[in-house]
Amino acid sequence: MFGNFIYFILVLLIYTTYYPPEEPYFGPFETLVAFLALLALFVAATRAAFRTLSRKIDLLGSSGLHGRFDRLFSRQAIMAIVIFSINIYVLNLKHFAMAIPVLSASPALTALLFIALFVAYLAIIWAIAHRPYQRLFGTNVSRRSYVLSNIWFHFPVILPWFLISAGVDIINLLPFDTPRRLLAKPEGQLIFFSCFLAALIIVAPSLIKFFWQCRPLPPGPKRKLIEAMCEKAKLGYDNILRWPIFQGRLLTAGVMGLVKRFRYILVTEGLLQILDDDEINAVMAHEIGHVKKRHLVLYVVFFLGFIVLSYAVFDLILYAILYGNLAFPIMPGQGGELSTLTSILFTVAMAATLLIYFRYVFGYFMRNCERQADLYAFTLLGTGRGLVSSLEKIAAYSGQSHDRPNWHHFSIRQRIDFLNKCEMDRRWIVRHDRKLRRSIAVFVAGLLFTGYFGYAINFGEMGKTLNSHFLEKVLVKEIRRNPTNSNLHYMLASIYYQDKAYGQAIMAYEKSIELAPQHAEALNNLAWIYATCDRSQYRDPKKALDYAEQAAALDPAPHILDTLAESYHVNGLHQKAIGTIKRALAGAPKERDYYESQLRKFEKATTENGRTDWE
Repeated sequence: MFGNFIYFILVLLIYTTYYPPEEPYFGPFETLVAFLALLALFVAATRAAFRTLSRKIDLLGSSGLHGRFDRLFSRQAIMAIVIFSINIYVLNLKHFAMAIPVLSASPALTALLFIALFVAYLAIIWAIAHRPYQRLFGTNVSRRSYVLSNIWFHFPVILPWFLISAGVDIINLLPFDTPRRLLAKPEGQLIFFSCFLAALIIVAPSLIKFFWQCRPLPPGPKRKLIEAMCEKAKLGYDNILRWPIFQGRLLTAGVMGLVKRFRYILVTEGLLQILDDDEINAVMAHEIGHVKKRHLVLYVVFFLGFIVLSYAVFDLILYAILYGNLAFPIMPGQGGELSTLTSILFTVAMAATLLIYFRYVFGYFMRNCERQADLYAFTLLGTGRGLVSSLEKIAAYSGQSHDRPNWHHFSIRQRIDFLNKCEMDRRWIVRHDRKLRRSIAVFVAGLLFTGYFGYAINFGEMGKTLNSHFLEKVLVKEIRRNPTNSNLHYMLASIYYQDKAYGQAIMAYEKSIELAPQHAEALNNLAWIYATCDRSQYRDPKKALDYAEQAAALDPAPHILDTLAESYHVNGLHQKAIGTIKRALAGAPKERDYYESQLRKFEKATTENGRTDWE
């Protein structure tokens, strides 16, 4: 089931990175027909796949087909993700949804609607897979319970995202400007998300308990047994809960919660029915081991680590797309389609990063943390025999193979073999603990390096250099294909100016103006270079004034009037500079302090000159 978590994260990634075109590719009727056709295709393919599996069960029995069931579900889930992507990127369903006033006012509600669409696809798989599931795992859980249990079981994976998104929506709806201004700044976002996430991590178990409909385990011998084990391990917790997933027939247990007040021990009725006291103690020792070895904290660090990794690779992926020129040649000159294609490429790259990180890196640590939790039975009970027999029973009653592969758990056979090895030689326990500590140290070191690299890319000189370099390469290539585009020359000139390549900047601005004589921003920026350049060979006050006057005549915006005032100033026309900067101030510019400092500078120049330029 942990694999389904990755599917949900992928869907969130696909939705949040989507950049819609200005207009949808199809009209409402064509979109509806295509949507229903894709849905029908998905249902037909899923029915055919599980019908084939049912026939094999009829012929061969359930032995050896559990892995086939898992692979089949994964295949159909991937098909659901592909169809969901088509709904987003080709049918542009988000465009039509945003036309509904309620949805357009709440991004979180719109996103929840599309997540519900993906859940509906999964529900179709669960509903169709129910009968083969019953026969393979020897359970009589109803179809309704099977589908609903799966939905509620996976709801917590989207809970943090939804609550944070809803919090942002609420802040944006408040009649106060201060919270919105803070949230618009990077530091404000960091504070908001950090505080919200920290609080959510602590209290989330209470919310999950509600969604999973867990109830306290009634008083009795089984509860006393679990309480005694927790007391022996000195484990603090809020309650021991009965886990009703799949009507309690699933053979599993769990623990959730970082702090005592919000920590819960979960156990299904089915597990309590098949295990004896020694085996229940061993299973509880395993769950307690997760807490004592701080695995829950480690898992939180891993999820935060993916945020750090995403932060670091975000710009690198965009640079790779732009520098590789993957998008421009395919659909030249089509802004909406180009943006959509770039969004698709970015999503694919981020999805690959996510899969590698969770499937292989996180999977490695989960398997080894599970093994370390197994070994905690030796600490509490002095032996792993109870855990071995409990694993044997779980395999027998559930019908699953001892060798069934799993990316987040070792197989039952591997777990039993290692427990038996430790029973013979306890030094294997020490070796495994040492291996895991070293692996965590390497991961943390890598995470710190990644965080530093991400900071350098986004805020340091490295990022500025890379940004200029890659954008310059992309713009030069695009100019070769479209040499008459004035805006491309203008953007290239701006990059040259930032890099202090003033000669190249001047030539690029002049080319932009040659192609578009009414380009006010190009005229303004060229005037600024001639008026203020820190290299005297590029300063030309007369040209500065000429270009600045042309720009101001086209667009008397405050920043353009500032350039004109500066041009008057460098030509000795200080009174005109004062009058012009006052016009700029009257335009209520955002950087008012800067414009006032300009006014003081011009007034000081007038005083020092001893006369006005009008006298």
